Amino acid sequence: MFVDRAKIHIASGKGGNGAVTFRREPYVPEGGPDGGDGGKGGDVVFEATKDLRTLMDFRYKKKYKAQDGENGRKKKQYGKYGEDLVIKVPEGTMIFDEESGKLLADLTTAGTRFIAAKGGKGGKGNVHFKSSTRQAPNFAEAGGFSKERDVILELKLIADVGLVGFPNVGKSTLLSVCTKARPKIANYHFTTIAPNLGVVTVGDTDFVMADIAGIIEGASKGAGMGFQFLKHVERTKVLIHVVDVSGSEGRDPVDDFEKINKELADYSDRLAAKPQIVCANKIDMADTDSEEYLRFKEHVEAKGYKVFPVSAPINIGTQELMNEAAAVLSTIEDVPEESFYEMFDFEAEERDEDYSVITIREEDDAYVLEGRQLLKIFNSTNFNDIGSLRYLYKYIEKSGIIDQLKERGLEEGDTIRIEDFEFEYIDEF
Repeated sequence: MFVDRAKIHIASGKGGNGAVTFRREPYVPEGGPDGGDGGKGGDVVFEATKDLRTLMDFRYKKKYKAQDGENGRKKKQYGKYGEDLVIKVPEGTMIFDEESGKLLADLTTAGTRFIAAKGGKGGKGNVHFKSSTRQAPNFAEAGGFSKERDVILELKLIADVGLVGFPNVGKSTLLSVCTKARPKIANYHFTTIAPNLGVVTVGDTDFVMADIAGIIEGASKGAGMGFQFLKHVERTKVLIHVVDVSGSEGRDPVDDFEKINKELADYSDRLAAKPQIVCANKIDMADTDSEEYLRFKEHVEAKGYKVFPVSAPINIGTQELMNEAAAVLSTIEDVPEESFYEMFDFEAEERDEDYSVITIREEDDAYVLEGRQLLKIFNSTNFNDIGSLRYLYKYIEKSGIIDQLKERGLEEGDTIRIEDFEFEYIDEF
């Protein structure tokens, strides 16, 4: 099954907690602190590979989490770093942030890597909190938070040339004749239900050609499987528009030509602007001197396109068509795909998640404090140790949050809540 879109949830590893340990030496208070730092959590990394062709692997497994960092150890030993989680995806996979809809990365080349979620930092051991007034700190820093996000994976085939046209006009046959690809071919509509790829060799030049499943009228608005088919045309550099000029389906070739181009234009201005070569297929069933064929040829050439009469099954005109495709490709410069999408701003994300910011909200007659750094220090607090509690209080006091609470009406005896813990405020002054 060809799967070209998937939604998954990713989570990096949490940082390991710093250790609270002490040396056992005479004449040193409680032996002296020697707790080591926690290890960094693993990153979630996407890597493009040639070994995959679809996103089938993500059809059933939806959640991916990197390894957490280990906690620190005694004797100032660092905790082990969590292993990165490397997720393999096919070449041509675009990764979008589900919440914002913005592009995170476009992995078009095998071996390209992208870190989608960084692991949390390891917490500091109690050895870092020793001071002249705190000889035996009985607390350490908690590990950094895991980063979680939902991402959309979307595969767009990477092909130089795309074959477009109505169903049953001979695109699959043309692909099979010009390449070693063996797509399913039959005399009914929608034989091709997923794009097929093949490599065309012209002299000493190779290029990849894709048979895009048949487009129908209304495809640009989602009719049939329009969106699924049309998006695979976006990466192609040149389009070969295959038209059945024999009229074997009872349709008018000129009308077919115009309808397909309208669907391309309605879906994307970029598709309409791509270089296009017209393949007048099934010419063996038509007459090149006939009024119908000449009318079609005149109409298409008047719009600036070259027309190549072809009969794919008996290999008439295919070489000339491929020569022209190679010649057009040689004149086209690569344009980075990312320039057409709004890119996700990771620096802005880091600013939005400023660890030092503490927010206040009122709930159930209590002032609720929230903040990333606050929560990290709170999780590090040993509530049975006066030094640890004092460290938490000083952090809150230095942040200026007490003054802000007083401005909002905080009085002695009021409740301050952090997570599930509640404190009664006592004004010492």
